[in-house]
Amino acid sequence: MILISFDIDGTLEVGDPPGVLTMAMVKRVQKPGFLIGSCSDRPMRAQRAIWAQHNIAIDFAVGKMMLPDVKAQFVADVYYHIGDREDLDKRYALDAGFEFLWPREAMVQPWFLRGAHPGRHGETAGSLCVPMATNRRYKVTRSRVAKGR
Repeated sequence: MILISFDIDGTLEVGDPPGVLTMAMVKRVQKPGFLIGSCSDRPMRAQRAIWAQHNIAIDFAVGKMMLPDVKAQFVADVYYHIGDREDLDKRYALDAGFEFLWPREAMVQPWFLRGAHPGRHGETAGSLCVPMATNRRYKVTRSRVAKGR
């Protein structure tokens, strides 16, 4: 079982600012073997409304400081939080015992690329993670992707 927590703003295409992860990508992991939800600065009601507008059933919607509660509530082999901010997303994820991925790192994970299931064809949760050579932040603009902030 893999649990994926998504930040919204700067991470998902529906965020403000928009991020690089599309709702179609999220739907690829909305299947057995994955628990998904959001951990955002937005109110929980607003988070749930975004998911409902895109017909995506979520397992949780919480504020950023509640990642430890998510981990306590759900049993998973690996916990990921995907976000765009060093000061909030990364810090809260690591403090809660989650693996942290920047959106550009997340989008090349096998579960987004081919919708892999954990344990399928000998894969385990640990083998689903593609090592990344860099851990840089990216800012998405309308015409290009710019590194850093």
